[in-house]
Amino acid sequence: MAIDIMMPALSPTMEVGTLSKWTVAVGDTVRSGDVIAEIETDKATMEVEAVEDGILASILVAEGSEGVAVGTVIARLAEDGETAEDVASASVAAPAAKPQAAKPQAAEPQVAEPQAAEPQVAEPVETKPPETKPAETKPPVTASAEQQPVSILAVTTPAPVPPAAKSDGGRIFASPLARRIAADRGVDLSGLAGSGPHGRILRRDVEGQAASEGLSAPAASGAPQAASAAPAIAGASTLEPNSQMRRIIAQRLQESKANAPHFYLTVDCEIDTLLVARRAMNERAGEGVKISVNDLVIRAAAMALIAVPKANASWEGAHTRYFQHADIAMAVAVDGGLVTPVVWAAEQKGLAALSNITRDLASRARDGQLTPEEFSGGSFTISNLGMFGIREFAAVINPPQGAILAVGAGEERPVVRDGQLAVATLMTVTLSADHRVVDGAVGAEWLQAFKGYIEQPVTMLL
Repeated sequence: MAIDIMMPALSPTMEVGTLSKWTVAVGDTVRSGDVIAEIETDKATMEVEAVEDGILASILVAEGSEGVAVGTVIARLAEDGETAEDVASASVAAPAAKPQAAKPQAAEPQVAEPQAAEPQVAEPVETKPPETKPAETKPPVTASAEQQPVSILAVTTPAPVPPAAKSDGGRIFASPLARRIAADRGVDLSGLAGSGPHGRILRRDVEGQAASEGLSAPAASGAPQAASAAPAIAGASTLEPNSQMRRIIAQRLQESKANAPHFYLTVDCEIDTLLVARRAMNERAGEGVKISVNDLVIRAAAMALIAVPKANASWEGAHTRYFQHADIAMAVAVDGGLVTPVVWAAEQKGLAALSNITRDLASRARDGQLTPEEFSGGSFTISNLGMFGIREFAAVINPPQGAILAVGAGEERPVVRDGQLAVATLMTVTLSADHRVVDGAVGAEWLQAFKGYIEQPVTMLL
């Protein structure tokens, strides 16, 4: 009996997705666990593995198709004893109804985010060598009009992807972003040893090899050439299709600003004592532990949420949800948008544990290795732009959460103490709160608690 391959729900908020790429072709033998496709969701782009063995008889949704509903049959496998022709001609099951999932968590409101290293649009997936997929065998596409291939692939994959097979016929296990960078810089993946799980080649492996070989990234196609004598054209521009992640971010944040009545509270925190304490802790910390200011901010925010539980809430129409733990989402910039990996029950984590957790989450977010459970949910978000020298800003609430904290840079400023002018290191923070669930007095109380923990860091260790 034919096996239908359905569009999977890869995150709790996913209702439709974009089938970015097929990594197998009609006629290929598929084994359980093989990567067969790359699906772009509202959060990221993820690899999809086969769960059954068989021969790929037909592809029903072409790569590049957008708006494919969860539960739609996207391909069919033929089992032993079946012919691909019989399976391809069989009737296709109707798409499953859209899942009634909880209201999605926004991919963090800020337009730019601190840890923006090579963002991940979750890189394109490894493809088979061109010769194994003749053009004449490409099956007809039966997707609806809104699922037809679009030109976004031409924009997001500017350079050809290196073949996915070694000279001995074995597959090269590399992340899609690593493949893209390798193509851009001319790095041969077959000679690389990967540092990822099971020897998987990651972005850092390719960049390290490129640096050792003196290979630099090519100039952007739209960058002006120094020797070019072409006259400037008034209004010159390029048009780039928005990824599904970017469209979802735009939709969610527009809804947040339209539906949640934002109000803003700002305070300056003196962090000289915190910086001294951080330096002392790092001097005495164990191997591999390096506590950052952001770790201390997360710890202080978590402690303040437990001290002022009315601020640890979300609006749900007829009800208000109060969270028992401080589940802190931290904003990480990725290619095409932002994700907010969550530190669950942050109030129960020591600073050394927080340091390890936040570094791991940020690194895997940039490499596109987070699981949906790691970037969905949370009761409160922190957006830190201090490392960019931003002194003060106001963030957009990450719905359905009730508040978000925007953290600016610590800098020396003049202050007045007992009528005398002095200098102190100040960090400006702004709380954006949903007035439906957080009253002004509650927001002010929370900020005072947060300020107390930041200015007297020993109290957050009690």
